[in-house]
Amino acid sequence: MDRLQCISPVDNSVYVERPLARPDEIRTALERAGGAQPAWARTPLGERVAIVRQAVMLMLDRKESLGEELCHMMGRPVRFAAGEILGFAERANYMAEIAEQALAEIRLPEKPGFTRLIRREPLGISLVVAPWNYPYLTAVNAVVPALLAGNAVILKHSAQTPLCAEHMVEVFAEAGLPQGVFQYLHLSHTDTENLVRAPEIAHVAFTGSVAGGRMVERAAAGRFIKLGLELGGKDPAYIRADADLDYAVATAIDGAFFNSGQSCCGIERIYVHESLHDAFVDRAREIVAAYRLGRPDDPDTSLGPLVRAEAADFVRAQVDEAVAAGATAHLDPAAFPLDRRGTPYLAPQLLTGVDHRMRLMREESFGPVVGVMPVRDDAEALALMNDSEFGLTAAIFTADEEVALALGERLECGTVFMNRCDYLDPALAWTGVKHSGRGCTLSGIGYEHLTRPKSFHLKVTP
Repeated sequence: MDRLQCISPVDNSVYVERPLARPDEIRTALERAGGAQPAWARTPLGERVAIVRQAVMLMLDRKESLGEELCHMMGRPVRFAAGEILGFAERANYMAEIAEQALAEIRLPEKPGFTRLIRREPLGISLVVAPWNYPYLTAVNAVVPALLAGNAVILKHSAQTPLCAEHMVEVFAEAGLPQGVFQYLHLSHTDTENLVRAPEIAHVAFTGSVAGGRMVERAAAGRFIKLGLELGGKDPAYIRADADLDYAVATAIDGAFFNSGQSCCGIERIYVHESLHDAFVDRAREIVAAYRLGRPDDPDTSLGPLVRAEAADFVRAQVDEAVAAGATAHLDPAAFPLDRRGTPYLAPQLLTGVDHRMRLMREESFGPVVGVMPVRDDAEALALMNDSEFGLTAAIFTADEEVALALGERLECGTVFMNRCDYLDPALAWTGVKHSGRGCTLSGIGYEHLTRPKSFHLKVTP
């Protein structure tokens, strides 16, 4: 097949159709990027920053129309969809704000007769492979700092959200970015894999499945290029006995069900101190029961469909297996009339009586479901939180910051939250451990993954 089709989860219609890039078009994109990148790297940083800030303004001007497209491409309720563009702006503007400091040369202490310094050079061409669930937020994490560091970028977006790549390249061109510095390609899986192998590619930023991350590693094997892999999670929350219960319930449940649970750092496991467990479940049930499952283009909808029917059926299977193994499901799917097997529309579900033998508590669900378990103390909670092949984020709800820090030091994850979850602060390094991936985006540390150090050791002759 030489075309991609975006099948809208709203009504199963073809929303977007585009031709896949031909081999000659892929070659041309590489040549344009390679030709444009050296001059872009020599462009004063202040000019690069100004172009990024102008592109952000253009994105914000279009946030309503971009949000409506997101609603139809991947199913997020229209009442929330435009908010992603605000997050795009926050991350892009922050990386622009810190670029001068993060990319500044390092001057070493004076040594008589010598000048010693370290400069950060761009890598060359960065390939960014972005997913559909937060298509602008995941792309901006890599695209903007790569451009600010002086790299050229080729963006390959999910077939579910191809318009996102087109709009991003369009606004940067309107903002004054030189031709060839930032391009998009609509690619098949095979052509994406071949592009990773291309000798012109010096860096790959991939966000997606563990299987997709393995593909990138195999394709890049032996090339010694930098890889950034964000591969998902099974993120836990722990509600300690001293937590503000109402706040903890509202925050953790929102973290589990926002975007229909389709977030790599969404809450998928909740451990509650046994003294609060029953009250937590009662209040959580009330919140989840109030969600309105509906067409995402209906402004009253608070829970949209999953991206495709297969994703919804995968979550249904996890729930069915857990219930068959003794778990209790607290929501009646019949209360959500659009819920039907074989469609992307899936009723939310809250389960108790779960354990780590169940797929629901081990495998990434990526849907509107969460399991809740009681725990006796911090030690049991810590052991269960770390009992996962993933390690992206973990959330602790407590009134004691010292305890949160102490537990956080022992948590096997990239980000530890206290009294919040499912959020990315661009000032902090975004990274994961175990099967959640490797590398880092955002913060000053993120720039280190998009540049290479070059040392200058200059001796003054007598």
